[in-house]
Amino acid sequence: MNNTTQINTIKDIAESYAPKTEQQSKFEELTVLDAKVRRPAEIFAYSFGCAGSLVLGAGMCLAMGVIGTGAGWVMPVGIIVGLVGIAAVSANYFIYKAIIKRRKAKYAKRILSLSDELLNK
Repeated sequence: MNNTTQINTIKDIAESYAPKTEQQSKFEELTVLDAKVRRPAEIFAYSFGCAGSLVLGAGMCLAMGVIGTGAGWVMPVGIIVGLVGIAAVSANYFIYKAIIKRRKAKYAKRILSLSDELLNK
């Protein structure tokens, strides 16, 4: 480790132990509130998107005969399962936006007041 890196590391550690000013604590509260708005929507979007793409992939495998070969009913079932997966993946964005909108409305008042205080309005 060179001397500059050590000095920067020491400064970072010292800052983490120094008492926080009111503006720093408000900034941290603002970032935490913003994360509270976005994180649940992102977790849902990733989870639901993964599940939808897995359903779509399973439908494709059924329709192409990769799994369930030999039965005549496999292709139509695969098409239906694939369409369900396509619908889920397509609806994911709109559900994500609805969750974000609802959570922004819930936290907007506090976030805007903190932003105004930090920007000295």
